[in-house]
Amino acid sequence: MRFILAALLVCLSSSLEAHAPVINDGQAPMTLEYPFDIEEPEHSKAIFSELKSEPHYYKIVSQEKFRFYAGLTAPKLDGCALKQTFDLRILDGNKEEVDKRNGKSGEWWPWYEEYGKTWYWVGPEVGKEFKSDRVYQAGTYFIEVSNQTNTGKYVLAVGDEERFGFSAIAGMLLKGTMGKIKRGWWDKSDC
Repeated sequence: MRFILAALLVCLSSSLEAHAPVINDGQAPMTLEYPFDIEEPEHSKAIFSELKSEPHYYKIVSQEKFRFYAGLTAPKLDGCALKQTFDLRILDGNKEEVDKRNGKSGEWWPWYEEYGKTWYWVGPEVGKEFKSDRVYQAGTYFIEVSNQTNTGKYVLAVGDEERFGFSAIAGMLLKGTMGKIKRGWWDKSDC
């Protein structure tokens, strides 16, 4: 019995290889003036959000240089074609464009995510194959997510250190994060 409890504790306290899901509840304006703050930009996060008429802005402030990764995915519903594409734009602290990826001209491809057991459409990324391929200098950066109509559900992936531990898992379980994601982003009525 003690062995089983000890093994369970070790398993639960070790880090998982996965990105930490974050649900943007739509309460913050997410404008360039009041962006969604991304802390620890190298730590992998998947931010689930929905455009509802305006572009979304995310802000990174780093006191030291850091590996940068940002990519966009969209929910892939069974039997449904890709409904909307999204563009990704990176701005520096002076709001000058550093990089841009056009979601309409790029290829979106299907991908199965093992941890969440869900399908996504994978779109533009600044990086390669879900990993950083560049280092940004210390400073302030903004990530803009938009499309022609500024509507639709998307997931912004940032960072490439894919580890989170027991406290993050416990928080997700207590908040029902995975259930909210499944209900909110994989709704057949969006087909």
